[in-house]
Amino acid sequence: MPTEANRDKAARAATTDKAGKAAVTGAGTARSASASASPLTERQEARRRRILRACAQLAGRGGFDAVQMREVAESSQVALGTLYRYFPSKIHLLVATMQDQLETLHGTLRKKPPAGETPAERVAETLMRAFRALQREPHLADAMVRALTFADRSASPEVDQVSRQTTMIILDAMELTDPTPEQLSAVRVIEHTWHSTLITWLSGRASIAQVRIDMETACRLVDLTAPKSTDDR
Repeated sequence: MPTEANRDKAARAATTDKAGKAAVTGAGTARSASASASPLTERQEARRRRILRACAQLAGRGGFDAVQMREVAESSQVALGTLYRYFPSKIHLLVATMQDQLETLHGTLRKKPPAGETPAERVAETLMRAFRALQREPHLADAMVRALTFADRSASPEVDQVSRQTTMIILDAMELTDPTPEQLSAVRVIEHTWHSTLITWLSGRASIAQVRIDMETACRLVDLTAPKSTDDR
């Protein structure tokens, strides 16, 4: 009988070509590589939400290995074939779950924005709040980060959505809507640092204090890349 890993591998291979063509319509409307480019109906969206919740619950209890597609299907009350149409593998599913978690966090941050005086301070506070949210569910955090690390080109649309959502969170903290190329470069470096600190913390190679120091150091790039005013020239 085919194993879960073999089913995931076969599904990824069958959908690799589709993944690169999947529609990306902005944060909050991420779709799997195999999903239709048209907006989901209310019923389809409700089904997708159930799937994401089931995935988060399973990962929260047992981490990456606990997320088995058949169990996700049973828990979310959808047919296994339907689940694979939404998410071709558990890698796609877990990365989409991370995007969903970040979207929820973004909504919370908008209701209670960071209070730092400088953009760098606000970005550091924002990302540490994100880190603490993940810290509360380490098994889920580990599963999502592992999926993001293992993702191949077939999951590019989902990975791009995670990056796009993270960028939006950082830009909101900066109170910036029209970033310069230098500022966007700084944001990318900060994203890379945040991802790296998550990995080192999850592997037990960095303390929370070290994570904070590293993030605050990286976030100083925000102030360094701010456009100079006329008076400063």
